[in-house]
Amino acid sequence: MHALEAINDEVVHCRRCPRLVAWREAVAAAPPARFRGQPYWARPVPAFGAPLARLLVVGLAPAANGGNRTGRMFTGDPSGDWLYRALHRAGFASQPISRDRGDGLRLTDCYVSAVVRCAPPGNKPLPEERDRCLPYLVAELRALGRVQVIVTLGAFAWDGTLRALRALGHRRAPARPLDRARDRGRANEPGPKPVFSHGAVAEVGPYLLVGSYHPSRRNTSTRLLSEAAFDDVFALARRLLTNGPPRGPFGSTAAE
Repeated sequence: MHALEAINDEVVHCRRCPRLVAWREAVAAAPPARFRGQPYWARPVPAFGAPLARLLVVGLAPAANGGNRTGRMFTGDPSGDWLYRALHRAGFASQPISRDRGDGLRLTDCYVSAVVRCAPPGNKPLPEERDRCLPYLVAELRALGRVQVIVTLGAFAWDGTLRALRALGHRRAPARPLDRARDRGRANEPGPKPVFSHGAVAEVGPYLLVGSYHPSRRNTSTRLLSEAAFDDVFALARRLLTNGPPRGPFGSTAAE
């Protein structure tokens, strides 16, 4: 069994967090009217994508009536619609829609995961739930030997990914905002931890970490995140995969 398959097998059988187990099963037992009669996955949601991916996308957690229903990350909910449209436009996804596990979606050079694998009440995992789940992301990073760029969707995913990278012993450099004109940015004030923002980039060990606002309904409906701004993130990821990091202070990694 491939290492990623083994990780996913362990994920889907996990019952480490009683609150999340109860919630994911309660949602499946009493779904909203629009999903009534549909089968629910109601288990931890495995990551998926290309095992030889160079791009890793990390989200917060599955949606209660999205991944928790369909059994695939960012599938069957509006956030997934935004994500896969953007990935398709950037050349990482075979199609712009993601409805269910049998819809034919294929990812190219991309792997999609999350910090927490069960749908949490209110989309807010507890710190101890994050910490119980984090070893799965750590294991995936070990198994995804070709990953160079990690796009994190939201501050929670940014922080969780930094924690996973720290567990692997990687040092961190300060984040810097994206300069749309030249792919260069102004370095943030020096500090031990890169600060999340939309378009922030940080070099962490062998990885380039890119921050994006999460494509949640709240962020998209309030226009905090536009499709153009979301596309910019994956266009940047594509350029970083092609060209590597810009030269200059950003290219060096500071000690924690």
